[in-house]
Amino acid sequence: MKESDIEKLLVQRVKEHGGLSLKLACTGQAGTPDRLIIGAYGLVAFVEVKAPGKKPRKLQEKRIQELKRLGCKVYVIDDYEGVENIMKEVF
Repeated sequence: MKESDIEKLLVQRVKEHGGLSLKLACTGQAGTPDRLIIGAYGLVAFVEVKAPGKKPRKLQEKRIQELKRLGCKVYVIDDYEGVENIMKEVF
């Protein structure tokens, strides 16, 4: 299983639930999570997708903590189970 496989499943599952999974390409904002998920009732979450067993880099972790301090939901996932956990919480 690769990082891209996990991300593809995330996009597919969000679409199945009628939500949006937007790829974030924030020029000049290194460390920004990979995806912005918009789900049921306007719930919004950021998702950083990693390869199995990998952890966020220091800059990514800093950005994740900034988003959490602002009250945002942020998930870091590295397997299919992580995708399903997001589905339960956001949809």
